[in-house]
Amino acid sequence: MSLTILYEDAYILCVSKPNNIVVHHAYHSRNVSDEDSLLQILFNQFGQKFYPIHRLDRKTSGIILLAKETKYVSKFQELFTNNEIQKTYYGIVRGHAPASKTIDSPVKGRDSDVYKEAETHLKTVANIILDIPVKPYETSRYSLVEMKPTTGRLHQLRIHLNKISHPLIGDPKYGDKNHNIMFIDNFDCENLFLHAYSLEFSHPFSSEKLLIKANFPKDWTTVFKRFEWDFE
Repeated sequence: MSLTILYEDAYILCVSKPNNIVVHHAYHSRNVSDEDSLLQILFNQFGQKFYPIHRLDRKTSGIILLAKETKYVSKFQELFTNNEIQKTYYGIVRGHAPASKTIDSPVKGRDSDVYKEAETHLKTVANIILDIPVKPYETSRYSLVEMKPTTGRLHQLRIHLNKISHPLIGDPKYGDKNHNIMFIDNFDCENLFLHAYSLEFSHPFSSEKLLIKANFPKDWTTVFKRFEWDFE
């Protein structure tokens, strides 16, 4: 497997991560021998190590930044910490989502039961009603939503969308099982419909303004075509 390179310079590599690939294995992981992590795939592809600057869930697809040397990591992480990088995600969710909404709801931290503030700005891009029954209704409704999180909590977007009763399609933890099954049965799509689409920021070393985008995976283009959603 080789990964799509979205941007590269002397400091960073930016790639598009497929669904269902972990960025790196935890030291206690039992499955290290069963699958390659993103870092292992990159090492096989380039013959060198890279250092993740931020995280993406295993099930989330899309754009991820990696540093070429450890000494560069902190400068790029400061962009995330200081909210100086604009992250744009897209999701396909159950129901007709609000035209726009700010979701301001705490999310539990990665390693503790402490809840931390989390904020997501949501905008609905398209929606549809299908003549495909999903219990308990005779039809089914879906929306394409754009999300711009201003914080980066674990599972933040998945939790926030569930919180407003518009869970992501294909989400096994926070989603709606009946709708997930409908997408598998009718569209042969079982991946999580959450995609890290773009990053926009000023390069901390060169000061160049960058807008980097990651194309949608195959499942997305399949659904866009079936739903007649005209989206790049």
